[in-house]
Parts: sequence; C-alpha cells; structure tokens
Amino acid sequence: MTVAAIGRYEFKSRDRLEYFHGNQVVYFHWEEHLMFCAGLALPLPPTMPFRAILSDVLPGCYGTHPDWARIDWGKVTWMLDSRPFKPVLDASLADNHIGHKSLLRFWTPGLQGIDGIPTC
Repeated sequence: MTVAAIGRYEFKSRDRLEYFHGNQVVYFHWEEHLMFCAGLALPLPPTMPFRAILSDVLPGCYGTHPDWARIDWGKVTWMLDSRPFKPVLDASLADNHIGHKSLLRFWTPGLQGIDGIPTC
C-alpha cells in the first residue's frame, strides 16, 4: 500500500519532562505475567530511592496478583531500557540512571503466570 504524506507534522510533545512537576515518567513491566497486559507508566521523583519502588510503589500496582507476596527480590532479574540492570536499592532513580520515559522490565524466577500456571 502506498502512503502519501500530507505535509510536515511538527508539534511539541505533551509528555516532555517539564510537564511532570518535578517527576519523571517511568514504565514498569512484570514479564511473564499477562494478568497485566502492558507496562505501567508512573510519575515518580528522580530522587526516590529504588528500595521505595519495591516497598511503596509496585505493591499498589501489582499487589492483587496471587504471587506478588512470594517474590524473592534477591532473585529478580531486571532490564533497563533493553540492557541488563542491577538496581542499587538505596540509590535514587537518577543515581540508578533511570530517566524520563525509561522502561524497567523484571522477571521473577519460579513465578510465571498465575499460581504457577503459565499464561504464555
């Protein structure tokens, strides 16, 4: 199919960092858990310690999953923007090089699907 351009499409994006009042958008995706079909977009302060993400933020997002309480965070594997990542728990998002519109993907070994039943 041929596509014809109708002209230049120029605009200032409405999801630029300056629109988030000191926060930045960070995306999270719990891999192999299709109860959550897409990543979550959360406005978070860059000064927030990564440990607070695990204790205060993500439980409110994913805590309804039956396996959430069984996660062994010491065994979780992470990717940050398509590269392997090992978070420093007491360092801030900024110090962990997590920026505006970064994507954090995480895998929980031994916990795939719902109650051990794979969903993919």
